[in-house]
Amino acid sequence: MRYPRDLHGHGPDTTTVWPDEARIAVQFVINYEEGGENCVLHGDAASEAFLSEIVGAQAWPGQRHWNMESIYEYGARAGFWRLHRMFTEKGVPATVYGVATALKRSPAQVAAMQDAGWEIASHGLKWIEHKDFSPEREREEIAEAIRLHTVVTGEPPRGWYTGRCSDNTLDLVTETGGFDYVSDSYADDLPYWHEHAGRHQLVIPYTLDTNDMRFATPQGFNSGDQFFSYLKDSFDVLYAEGAAGASKMLSIGLHCRLVGRPGRAAALARFIDYVRGHEKVWLARRIDIARHWAKTYPFKAWDDRPSRLSEAEFVARFGGVFEHSEWIAERAFAGELSAANDTAIGLAAALTAVFREATADERLAVLNAHPDLAGKLAQAKRLTESSTSEQASAGLDALTDTERARFTELNSAYVAKFGFPFIIAVRGRSKDDILAAFETRIGNDRDSELETACRQVEWIALLRLKDMLPS
Repeated sequence: MRYPRDLHGHGPDTTTVWPDEARIAVQFVINYEEGGENCVLHGDAASEAFLSEIVGAQAWPGQRHWNMESIYEYGARAGFWRLHRMFTEKGVPATVYGVATALKRSPAQVAAMQDAGWEIASHGLKWIEHKDFSPEREREEIAEAIRLHTVVTGEPPRGWYTGRCSDNTLDLVTETGGFDYVSDSYADDLPYWHEHAGRHQLVIPYTLDTNDMRFATPQGFNSGDQFFSYLKDSFDVLYAEGAAGASKMLSIGLHCRLVGRPGRAAALARFIDYVRGHEKVWLARRIDIARHWAKTYPFKAWDDRPSRLSEAEFVARFGGVFEHSEWIAERAFAGELSAANDTAIGLAAALTAVFREATADERLAVLNAHPDLAGKLAQAKRLTESSTSEQASAGLDALTDTERARFTELNSAYVAKFGFPFIIAVRGRSKDDILAAFETRIGNDRDSELETACRQVEWIALLRLKDMLPS
C-alpha cells in the first residue's frame, strides 16, 4: 500500500545554491484579498469571518457585516498604499497573491503593482473556503480565476496559491498546467517537485508562522515588536544555516488590512532594513525563485523508485536483501511504503521492521539462510552474488590453508553451540578482524549471540541497499 504523504523531503542534504552565492532567499508576499472575501454582495451565503480585527468573528448568514466589510476596505484604501510606498521606496521586490475578483475591483492598485514590477500570482477566484468543493467545481473555479486574472492584468498568472484550499487543490493545479509554481504547501524551507497524473509541478512552500495573519489569530502577535522579533529570529537562523552551506528560503506573508495598519507597518519597515543590512541576501519574487530552481534543480523522473514498483518488481529487486528470504520483501510491500522508503535507510527500515516482527522461528530461518564464512558453499562457488562479493571484499576468498582450517573449525563449533551460522557484516573488515570477532563471540551465551546475529543481518541488509539506492 502506498502512503501518499512525503515525510522525507530533501532529507539531510540541503545544500542549495542561490544566485551570487546568497546565503538566504527572502521573499515577501502581499496578499490582495479585499473585495474577494465572503460577502452577500458577491453572491455568498454569509459574511466573512476570517482574518480581521474582530475577535471571535462569526459569519452572518444572509446579511452584510458592515464592520467586517469596512476592515477589508481599509486594506484596499489605506493599507495597500502604505505597503506600496514602503516597498518601492526601499527597492524591495514583492509577489502579490491576487484574488481575481478582488483585483478586478481595484484597478488603481493593480496598475501600481504592475508599475512597481511586482509579480501578480493567482490567489484563486474568491477568498473563500474550498474544503467542501467537489473536484469538478474547484476545477471550474481555477479555470475562471485564470480567465479573469488574464483579463484584469493582461497576462495569465505564473504562480498559484488558493490558501483556503482542499485536499485536491495541489493535484488540480498540477493537472491544469501552465504554472511555474504552486504554493499551497507549508512542508519545507525549500522548493520541491510534486508529481501527479503523469505531470510534475514545482511547489514553492508558503508560510503561516512568519505571517502577519497571526495578528488576527489566537496565540498570535500582539504587537509590532513581537512580529519583528519573530521575523528577525527566523532570518538569523536561516542566514546562519546558509553561511554553513545549507541555504534556505524565508517567506513572509503580509495582508494589506493587517500589517498595513501603522503600528504594524513600522515593525515591517524595521525588518526590511534589518535584512538589507546583511550581505549575500537574495530579495526575490516567487517567480524568480521558481525559475532559478527549475533551471538549477530540474525535475528528474524516478519511475523505478521502490514505493512505485509493482509487487513482482519489488520482490524481484529486493527479495534477496535478507538472504534467501523473499517473504520479508513481500510483507514489506503489503505494508505501508512511501517516499520515505525510497532511500537505502528508508527501505532498510521497512524490511527490518518485518524481520523484527517475525516469529522466532522465522528469524532463525533467516539466520540459517546465511552461508558459513569461507565455508563449503564459498569453496564450491555457490554463494549468492551479494555474499560472494562481500566475502571477497574481506579477503575470505584468498585464505591460507591454516586460516581456512581455523575458519572451518570455528564454523563447526559455532553452529554446534548456537544452532545457526556465524554472521557478521564483513564490509570494511579484514580477515584478521573477522577472525578476532569470531573467536570473541563464540564465547557468548545463546540469547546475546542471537541478538547480535540479528543486528548483523540487519546491518548487512542496509549495506546491500546502500549499493542499490540513494543514501
